[in-house]
Parts: sequence; C-alpha cells; structure tokens
Amino acid sequence: MTPSEADTQRPGPLGRLGGLAFRRRGRVLLAWAVALAATFALSAAFGGEPATDSATPGSDSERAQHLLSERFPAQAGDTVRVVVRADDVTGADVRADVDALLDRLGGMPHVTAVEDPYATAGSVTPDRRTLVARVYLDVINPNDMPVEDTTRMLEAAESSGLTVALGGRAIQLAESGQPGSELLGLLAAAVILLVMFGSVVAAGLPLAMAIGGLALSSGLIGLAAAVVDVPDFAPIIGVTLGIALGIDYALLMVTRFREWRAAGLDPEAATVATLDTAGRAVLVAGGTVMVSMAGLFVVGLSVMNGTAVVTMIATLVVMAAAMTLFPALLGYLGRWIDRLRVPLGRRRATGTPSAGWTRWSGLIQRHSGLATVVSVGLLLLLAAPFLGVHFALPDAGNDPVDTSNRRAYDLLAEGFGPGANGPLLVVVDAPGGDSAAVQGLRSDLVGTGGVASVSPARFDPAGRTALITVVPTTGPQEAATEDLVRTVRDDVVPGNGTRAYVGGATAATIDVSASIVDRLPLLIGGVVVLSMLLLLLAFRSVVIAVTAAVMNLLSVAAAYGVVAYVLDGGWAGRLVGIDTATPMAAFVPVIMFALLFGLSMDYEVFLISRMREAWVRTRDNGAAIVTGLARTGRVITAAAAIMIVVFAAIIPNDRVFIKVFGVGMVAAILVDATIIRMLLVPAVMHLLGRHNWYLPRFLARRLPQLHVEGPPSASRKDAELVSAHPS
Repeated sequence: MTPSEADTQRPGPLGRLGGLAFRRRGRVLLAWAVALAATFALSAAFGGEPATDSATPGSDSERAQHLLSERFPAQAGDTVRVVVRADDVTGADVRADVDALLDRLGGMPHVTAVEDPYATAGSVTPDRRTLVARVYLDVINPNDMPVEDTTRMLEAAESSGLTVALGGRAIQLAESGQPGSELLGLLAAAVILLVMFGSVVAAGLPLAMAIGGLALSSGLIGLAAAVVDVPDFAPIIGVTLGIALGIDYALLMVTRFREWRAAGLDPEAATVATLDTAGRAVLVAGGTVMVSMAGLFVVGLSVMNGTAVVTMIATLVVMAAAMTLFPALLGYLGRWIDRLRVPLGRRRATGTPSAGWTRWSGLIQRHSGLATVVSVGLLLLLAAPFLGVHFALPDAGNDPVDTSNRRAYDLLAEGFGPGANGPLLVVVDAPGGDSAAVQGLRSDLVGTGGVASVSPARFDPAGRTALITVVPTTGPQEAATEDLVRTVRDDVVPGNGTRAYVGGATAATIDVSASIVDRLPLLIGGVVVLSMLLLLLAFRSVVIAVTAAVMNLLSVAAAYGVVAYVLDGGWAGRLVGIDTATPMAAFVPVIMFALLFGLSMDYEVFLISRMREAWVRTRDNGAAIVTGLARTGRVITAAAAIMIVVFAAIIPNDRVFIKVFGVGMVAAILVDATIIRMLLVPAVMHLLGRHNWYLPRFLARRLPQLHVEGPPSASRKDAELVSAHPS
C-alpha cells in the first residue's frame, strides 16, 4: 500500500492500540507513572530478598541435609571458616588472640556455635603453622545471612591482630562487588544511538523507553522474590536483558517510524503504521525470548525457575512499553524526530538502503557457496573448545586474590590440602544405634582412593544418626572430587550395608550440576521446537523456521566454545580477570542458551521480515535477500553493538559465573550479528532459492496471517535493488 492507502486502510489491533496511545499520550504517561509508584511502594512493603534453594529435589545431598537439619541442627546451617596462620598457632599469645576472636564471633547475630580448634582433632596442621575453626550459622542458605552481620565478622577478624582470613559462601556474598555497570552500558548505548540516528531526539526515544521499562521491571522483580526463590544473580541478568531488549526494540521501531515519515505520513499515521509492522515484529521477537526463558522450568530447580520468572518479567515489561509507552512518547516527540542533529558521520536520506550493505549483499549473492563453507567452518572452530568443558561450580580459588574468601581458601589448601575447602558430610541413618556398622563404614571410607582424611563418627544425642566428615585429596571444583562422591555413593555405602547419604556444599553443587546437565537436551529440544513454530507462524515458511533453528544452534555452540576457551585461564581468560583454569557452572550454558536462542530470533525476525516484504512484493528470491540485507544491515549492526556494550558492562563483576555469562553473551551476539545474520543466513538463502518460502498447502490454509513485515510500499531504491540483483 502507498502512504495515502496507509491513511485510509483500517489498522490492525496493534495499530489501533498505537493510535490510542498517541492520542491519549498524557494519560498513558500518567498510567506508567502510577504503575511505577505503586510497584515500588509494594516492593518496599512486601518485596522479598534473594533466597535460592540450592538443593536438588530427591538427591542424595538433599536427604543428607534433611537429616542434618533434624538431628544435627547446630551443624545444619551455613558455616564460616576462620583460618589463622602463625609461626606457632599453639603458642600462648596466639592462642589468647584466637580465643578472643572466636568469643567475639560467637556473640554475633546468627551464630549458633563456634568450634574450638584446640579441642577438635584435625583443626591444627602438624607443623602448627595453620589452624581452622568453624563458625556455625543459623541460616541454611547463605543468601539469608544479612550482609551487615557478615561485614561485622570481617571487621572483627581484621582488628584481631592475627594473620587471619574468613571464608565461606556468606563471606563471598558480602565481598562481591557491585560495580553499577548498568549505567555504563546505557551511556555506551547512547553514543551508538547518536551515531546511528544523528539526532538527539531519535536517540533519546529508545533510551527513554528502556529506562521506563527498567524502572517498572525492577520493582516487579522485588515482588516476584516474595513469591518464588530468586537467585542473587538473577536480577543482574534481568536488568541487563531489559535494558538491551528495550533499546533494541525501540531502535527497530524508531527506524521504521522515520521511514514512514519519509514516505509522507503524518506523525499519528506513521505511529499507527509502525505499530502495525515493527510492532508485530517486536511481539514475535519478544515471544521467542519468552518461550526460550520458559524452557528453564524444564530443569526443575528453583534457581532456574527464579531466573526464568525474572527474565520473563523484564521481557514482558519491555513488550508492554513498546506497545504503549513508545507511541505515547511519539505523540510528544514524533514531529521532531530528526531535531537536534549532531555532526556524526555522513548523512543519508531516511529509509534509503546503505550502498555499502547493498554491495555486501551482492558479493554474498555471487559467492554464496564459499560464504556458507567459510562461515560454518568458523563457527565449528569457535565451538571446538566446548568439547573438553568440565561442569562444576567455581570455588573460592577463583575469587579475586585480595578478598578474604580467597585468602582463606589459599591458606586452607596450603596447610591442610585442597580438599579441606570442600569436605563431604556423610550422614548415616542408624535407627538402632549400630555403632559397629558406622565404624565399619568409616574404615571403608579411610581406605577409599581420593580420601585425605576421615573424622571420627559423631552421633546425635538420641544415637540414631552419625555424622562423618570426609576430606578429599582434591579441591571442590575438580573432576576427581566428583568421582569420589560417585564412588562413595555407588560402591562404599552399598558395600557396607548402611543407609548413608553424602551431603555438604560440595556434594550439593555436584548434584545440581548433574541435574542441569541431564536435562539440558530436553530444554534445547523444547525451546527449538517452540521457536520454530513461532517462526513458521510469523513467516509462513517451513524452510525459514528449520534453517533459523539450525543456525541459532551453531551460534550458541560457538558462544559456548568461546566461554570454555576463556575459562581455561590462558591469555583470553586473563583479559577478563580469570587467571586459573576454571570449570563452567552448569547453569551458565542453560541460561545462556535460553537467552541466546531468543535474542538470535530477534535478529532473524528483523532480517527475514524485510526479506519477506520484498519477496511478497516481487516474488524474486535474490532481490528479496539483497534488499532485506541492505535495509537491515545497519539496524542489526547497531542493535548488536548496543547488546554487546550492555552485556560487556557486567564482565567486571567479581563473581566468576556472572563474568563468564557476560563474556558468553558478548561473544554470541557478535557471532550472531556478523557470521550468522550478515553472512550465513543470506548465503544459505541464496543457495536454497525459491525453496526458502516453501509452505505446504494444507498449512497455508490453516496458519493465520501475522504480516510481520516492514512498510509494504516499494520505494524507488528498493526497485533499483530488485532490477540490479535479479535472482
């Protein structure tokens, strides 16, 4: 349709919603302000705190934890390790200082008991240079320990006059830096938008929409934490995703609005047309992100459920902002969309395809076979390091060297061996008080390979349950420790005939990792199938849906490979602060897959919607591909650059898994927006020819028409592209 037809043709539901928001822009902005105020008030009054249940339902470690909570309540909570180094830790002066420190810690909030290292076997090294004392807390989950109380413990250690370090998950959480890097991401995004649009007004619209969505989703995440277990890292991911999606979607819509204005529509008609075209693309793109994140529920762990809820809230808010807040802002600023020009780069007419991208499109068309082979080869090369990945939760040995948690880890490993940082708790259920069987199990544990030491068995007051502490010869994150846990569970305990369970923090993380890895294929399969169905609905092509899924899998695999290479601790790892070989936390690839598959579909929707527009108009496959790439290359590049700077802003985070998550997202977006969308997709589509748009007749009759396309009118430049690049 022409611009005049756009004025007279009845708009679709999204267009009517956009027109309503445009006309009643004051009420829409007031509604958003009220929603923000109400959300923050409710969050302050009823919002919850991060509280992750790290147990795997039905696992051996969960059963061990239940027995500990019931029969050893003093030892069931989280622990803080107090590690002291001196020339002689048993000397009178050192002992007096140690006793004074432990007495002070024992009187602090949430401390239930303090172990006496001088009365506990194995708490002092044979050379008497190192001792360890355990402080037991009344919180099972370290996220429930108030940071201010943990900070008081750290301050007490610093003022004790000893060479001392405190370690444990609560200490790690208290020392984790919060760099506030989201602001840096927004500032970098603002620069990219200015370069992209050359106008302060046009660049400011995406930022305004992103900030509005960010504010609302932050309050809603606090409310969600009162209902579901939200892990402490999930809000960081949710906020980052919300910023990136908000700017990306608004970028697409501002670009489309300016094109409609250049075609001659007035601001309101251009807003309606933008919502009817780009708005549909945003809904499909956001829907794929929602579908991908919903796949996290398949894992069956609260840590994944909470992450899914947080990211889905952020995505929903962004979609709502695109449908209501954005057209309302256009009501005030649409007429002046190109005002406040900045002298950045060479200007060209709005809506005109880039000559550079046009030449690139023609080059790929002429060498589509070579482009396909080269791009697939690059992707497989990038993915190769993932084949040797080891899944485990990075331990304190990967923390920054200037933290107390890292110093405690190093002192323990040097004095007692690396396994002292991750002891296993073997809980024996002996209802009849069968001490002989318990002692037999202890003897079997002593003779098991990979065991450094075994503590004497301790019985609960009723004599029904025994607790044995097993110290491995290897550290918590090493594969040998995981093998030891399996050996004890599969061979030692059954061979002894007792009913015993292997628990403790190390065993619990091993169980979580195993559960996630086992369900990863189910997650991948479900997300891929649902995303293909969405693309089938959007573009009415079986081939487009299948090839998009395959290419997105290649993109994710390449990102996994980059992360594995960085975790190896070589030159690439040192660039981001990882100087030792580090395992990959199992939930990182799961969350990355869900996010990346959804975000990859965003770029697919942006690109293919323009190609389909040209295909519907001309029925010329080659021209459709060239036109679509020429018209979206600049937008996708800018969108990817914004995503990259936003996710790169979380790489300085102290926590290794947050750091590598940022690395993985940056690598994936860079790969997806360059090798995949700008090279592999058009090359494969040129090879497939008219088969790209194949849809069986029985499906054509039943599938609804979503019309996820750009402005339907053929511009003069598009006509030139069609004639210059015949299929």
